[in-house]
Amino acid sequence: MIKRINNITFAVSDLKETILFYENILGLKKTAEWSNYVIFDVGGMELAFEPGGKKGHKEGAPDVFMLVDNVDDTYKKLKDKGVREPKDQHWGGRTAAFLDPDENIFILVHFKK
Repeated sequence: MIKRINNITFAVSDLKETILFYENILGLKKTAEWSNYVIFDVGGMELAFEPGGKKGHKEGAPDVFMLVDNVDDTYKKLKDKGVREPKDQHWGGRTAAFLDPDENIFILVHFKK
């Protein structure tokens, strides 16, 4: 049966802009690239992008949480890139959200000890 999610693919408006953001700003490792598709490794799961999307808020899009060691430390490194200030969550996590160039929402998270 199903073992795990291997890949999540987002359609984006500008593949080159997306590559620059995820590679140079977030520091993700690019594992493969073609003219119409790019893959980044995120802790053993593939985050991929392909042309065909639009900029702007996507109603009903899922929240994508990216686990970090410390949200506050990561925020300090990325705050000039648009990461929102961290906040504690009622469920025990601490989060900081950011938008990619197409306004897809990603959330940095760590769990308080």
